[in-house]
Amino acid sequence: MEPSIYSYSLCIALPLMLFFGFYFLLAQTPEKAIFNNYLRSRRIMGVAILLLAANYSVHFFFGIRFKNTDAAILMNLSTYFLCYWLFSSALTTLLDRFYITKRRLRTHICLWILFSILSGIVLLLLPKGGLQTTVMFALAAWLVIYGLFLTRRLLRAYHRVIRIFDDTRADDIGAYIKWLSIFTYWAVTFGVGCGLLTFLPDEYVYIWILSSVPFYIYLFLCYLNYLLFYEQVENAMEDGMISEEEDPCDTTNREQAQRQDTPFFHAEIAKKIKGCIDADGYIRPGLTIKELSDVLHTNRTYLSGYIKTTYDMSFRDWIIGLRIEYAKRLLARYPRLTVADISEKSGFLSPSHFIRLFKENAGCTPKWRKTEAE
Repeated sequence: MEPSIYSYSLCIALPLMLFFGFYFLLAQTPEKAIFNNYLRSRRIMGVAILLLAANYSVHFFFGIRFKNTDAAILMNLSTYFLCYWLFSSALTTLLDRFYITKRRLRTHICLWILFSILSGIVLLLLPKGGLQTTVMFALAAWLVIYGLFLTRRLLRAYHRVIRIFDDTRADDIGAYIKWLSIFTYWAVTFGVGCGLLTFLPDEYVYIWILSSVPFYIYLFLCYLNYLLFYEQVENAMEDGMISEEEDPCDTTNREQAQRQDTPFFHAEIAKKIKGCIDADGYIRPGLTIKELSDVLHTNRTYLSGYIKTTYDMSFRDWIIGLRIEYAKRLLARYPRLTVADISEKSGFLSPSHFIRLFKENAGCTPKWRKTEAE
């Protein structure tokens, strides 16, 4: 491989990574307590990116891959193992502020030290041959399994939060954190790919380096964009998690819950919900299950359970269905209203959001009215 290709790829990637890393580490956020968790996540991500930048710097300034391939592989594997933990911790912290604990930190640091020591013994002390190759495959499998374990934990946290949003909010708050899911799958692909490229011949190394450029640009833009919605998401997340843990030891609530399983309770709450539907109480933007339960004079946990039992859907899906039916009536009765007007009057966040949900629920776009009129 021409060293210039390798050097040029490092020249492209390294400055970007240094900028992103220091920005994540040092840039300010709004001076509100609610942003402390976001800032902690971003700083952890900054440390991870700067650690990878340090790895790139050693390759760039010392050419370690050309002087000692085994040492370069050892450095890469050790860096990746630690960065897997840092990346997953940064993202999971956005979904669970209590994720990082002293015990968990000690466990993963010990695993990283053990993995690095074993990798060093295999690469630097074992003679070349079948035994070294076999053990290296085992270590590579360990690295992949470790990454997949962290990924599974992150995705479980993500889906739990999405479920909380769907069960407590009429608006699609989950759309603001969808980037976490997209980035996670991309990170898995990128991380495994980089791990494999570490063992490939030198002429393919530049692919590993250049592939990091769009990866980190996407991450940087996502963090910037998320800052705009973070306060709204964090409030919804905190409110939803409180509702899941409402008075778990309250015997009065437990007795009420048992009584609420009776047909009498179902008939009572059904009557209240019918009154709310008849009054079009579901079209108010930003409606939450807490607000609706206050209107109906019931507990939001019980109301959520009733909706799931009766309608077999989440609170958000139930409200969307009601809003779509309301929009259909408006479309039929008021042909002069625009789609934007219908969207606003039906309680949707935006016309594009309304059109997408209308198509998913009705099987056609709101423009069907024009077709019928013609």
